[in-house]
Amino acid sequence: MIKRVYIKNLILFDEVEVEIEKGLVVISGASGSGKSLFMKSILSTFGYGRAEASLCEVLVKKPLKLNSESYILGDELTVKVLKRDKSRYYIDGQSISKKVLNGLFSPFVQFLSVRDKSGLDSKTLISLIDNSLMSKDKKFKKMVKEYRKRYLNYRLKLEELEKIKSDENKIVELIEFTKFEIDKIESISPEIGEDIELMNIKQQLSRIDKIKDALESASEIFKVEESVSEVYRLLDKDNSFFMDLMNQLRVDFDEVEMLSNELLEVDIEKILDRLEKISALKRRYGSIEKALEYVSVKKQELKGYKNIEQDKSLLESFVIMEHNELMILANRISNSRKKHALVLEKPLKGYLNELKLPPITFIFARVSLDTLGEDKIYIDLNGSSVETLSGGEFNRIRLALMVVSVSSIDDGGVLILDEIDANVSGDESIAIANMIAKLSSVYQIFAISHQAHLASKANQHLLISKTRCKSHVTVLDRAGKIDEIARIIAGEKMNPEAISFAKRLLTM
Repeated sequence: MIKRVYIKNLILFDEVEVEIEKGLVVISGASGSGKSLFMKSILSTFGYGRAEASLCEVLVKKPLKLNSESYILGDELTVKVLKRDKSRYYIDGQSISKKVLNGLFSPFVQFLSVRDKSGLDSKTLISLIDNSLMSKDKKFKKMVKEYRKRYLNYRLKLEELEKIKSDENKIVELIEFTKFEIDKIESISPEIGEDIELMNIKQQLSRIDKIKDALESASEIFKVEESVSEVYRLLDKDNSFFMDLMNQLRVDFDEVEMLSNELLEVDIEKILDRLEKISALKRRYGSIEKALEYVSVKKQELKGYKNIEQDKSLLESFVIMEHNELMILANRISNSRKKHALVLEKPLKGYLNELKLPPITFIFARVSLDTLGEDKIYIDLNGSSVETLSGGEFNRIRLALMVVSVSSIDDGGVLILDEIDANVSGDESIAIANMIAKLSSVYQIFAISHQAHLASKANQHLLISKTRCKSHVTVLDRAGKIDEIARIIAGEKMNPEAISFAKRLLTM
């Protein structure tokens, strides 16, 4: 609930500070005094409409279900809007966007205007019936909770299945491409280090002729071996070093001869072809190691694609079975709603009769499953639809629906009504006042009113008056209430009869 309002520099108002009581807060005053300005300024603090005051600040008792992960919220919240070059919004000193602020408070601060034709849509009507029924039937509450939980999981699984189906063609292409790449690498069957070995062979093949020529020339050294040995003998010197060297040369030359013979037997075209394939893999994957690693990864992916097929089959089975189960649950919920709708229609008929409106019937239509079940609900007014209603009639039906569900509400938050009793007859005015009084047991209600009956029901009466082009807000005491109600009845020229009637209204 709102506990205090402070406004500064609001067109007709220099400064307003007023403590607000719970229950019904009626705002009245002469035409043009600034009632709507005052109300709109309060609304602007919660992100409704445009801010006109340079400062509007409200102190709010935090609703129990108001939570935010982004803002630190105490038990009492100071919400304000500052307007200079542009409007800036704050909650307990923390800057907040208008959109986020309105999103936080819209469930707890409702504005009903005669120009607003919302609140009789199917979702709202289902919520009204469900809340009323859940307050009386714990089994129904448990059933609705189970349905919504299971439906959300069903939707997630259905989306997973639809994604798999939409990607099916892509998956087939991926499988074919993956198999092609694996087969390509495995057909080459590269080995780590093979590229270096092949390059060595290639280099040796390119030098084979030169090696043979060099070997033939170098072999002439063996022709002078005996002569050199004779020299060592004649000089009486040790020739073991020379002999070891010559033996090593024979071994080395034999190895070169063998390599040369082996190279002559190598298929050079085959080597070059192999080297080209290995080089192509290296260009594509970076190295032989990475190509082999790529094969391993792709084989795992193929297993994953096969698992997707299994997942698809399992998901299809789950979705079919869960849809059938949800249909059964939704049907039970719908039957309970239909029975309770008939229960609600009885008191509604009485309230609407007081409001000079025809009785309404809840009409159920069956739709595809959604979070609310299988129902779509709309209202029939003795053969007419809500589209034919005037703004005032629409608001009064909405009011009657709220009253009939009031027993299922613990804390309705703040309800701001814009001249809901304007242009109605005396009997209708009394009915509206009585209904708003009932709502004020669970809502804090702000209501601009021109009718004496609603003003007489107020827990707090704020008078907006204007003198010398400046408006002021006054909290009326009993004497002030009598005078203001008498003014509403008789106009500016109050008479004893109006005053007497005002006193009687306040004691009723």
